Amino acid sequence: MAWKEYPQNIKVRLITSFFNRAISSSVMPFMALFFAQHKGAIWAGSFLVVNVCISFFINLIGGYISDRLPRKRVIVLTSILSSLMFALMTVSLLPEEKWIVLFAISYIIFTITNSLGRPAVQAVIIDSTTPENRKAIYAIEYWLNNLSMAIGAALGGLLYVNHQLELFVTLTVVSVSLPIAYQIWLQDTRVQLLEKTHKNILVDLLHNYKVAFQDKPFVMVVVGSMFIYAAEFSLNSYIGVRLTEEFKSVFVGDFEIAGVRMLSILNIQNMLMVVLLTFFITKFTDKFSKQRALLLGLFIYSVGYAVVTSANIWYVLVLFNAFATIGELIYSPIANAEKANMMPENKRGSYSAFSGLSFSGADLIARSTIIIGAFLVPTMMSVYIGIILMAGTFLLYSGLFVANKIQIQKELQNEKGGF
Repeated sequence: MAWKEYPQNIKVRLITSFFNRAISSSVMPFMALFFAQHKGAIWAGSFLVVNVCISFFINLIGGYISDRLPRKRVIVLTSILSSLMFALMTVSLLPEEKWIVLFAISYIIFTITNSLGRPAVQAVIIDSTTPENRKAIYAIEYWLNNLSMAIGAALGGLLYVNHQLELFVTLTVVSVSLPIAYQIWLQDTRVQLLEKTHKNILVDLLHNYKVAFQDKPFVMVVVGSMFIYAAEFSLNSYIGVRLTEEFKSVFVGDFEIAGVRMLSILNIQNMLMVVLLTFFITKFTDKFSKQRALLLGLFIYSVGYAVVTSANIWYVLVLFNAFATIGELIYSPIANAEKANMMPENKRGSYSAFSGLSFSGADLIARSTIIIGAFLVPTMMSVYIGIILMAGTFLLYSGLFVANKIQIQKELQNEKGGF
């Protein structure tokens, strides 16, 4: 599918998300460092944990709002507020004695507004695609996301320490341009809005997500995705900690590759492979059925991360990290497209927000591996990650292709019985 054939909303969504993600990835990884430097490590950790919790709950509210109101209105309003918060964060850096309280308040409000608008932005891509072209669209979105994160991380690494103010000024300018782009080019083509079924808004919101919780195939997909993402997230938690403590340095001339640098190499390798191989692998997997391609991708992905979890030899780490990345490139566009196909038209925002549980839960599992790893040897951690990935594969495949098919057949039978 050529770029000129993409619907206008898809082009707007992909381009704006590219810049939005580049902004986030250039500064968000440094927030812990920023607050720790100015307020102390305990304060910083507590503040960021509270921020994550706020983000999770606001994301659910955002999903409900994006189904009740025109998505364009939600996206434009929240992006305006987000850009204002970026501007306030920039202003707080101007004095020599930085206004940390203003920065922290602006950061919290930025998190709230960003979380409110995220489900609407995610739902736009589903509204503007069909089951036939979703895999191709999700493939290019996946590619652009990784490219933007790589560019953002590079900008942050180069500018954060010595040119912090200039970095935030640049990001503020880019952030301000996003709502302008949305207002000019984004089209609100959706015609079906979610109707309010209860007078009390809170009850109506809870009822809305009750429906999603009762959708067993979709719940299986969300939980399965959570287990699968946990392996990838563990790269920067348990695996990173283990490499820092156990990896024996390798020297390239006078250049030492210790545990931290080895972790950076694995992350860079992942991003480069995604940028270089996404379209080639997507085209290759088109020759197979969705079911076979998904299972093949998850198998390669699982083998890769199970080995990387305990490996300590540099070439083994690089080789099986490549396996894991290739597996991800195979399964991810298929899983995302099929997951989108499961979402009811009038609840795509809510379902998108609900599916965010996959990332929150995966992050929690990945953090817990650090604690579990204190009691288990690395080879047993490989077994543990392998079991999690097997469970995730079973749930994801069953939810997408088995339980969902059974549920559709039952609904068709019920409709026939009604006549």
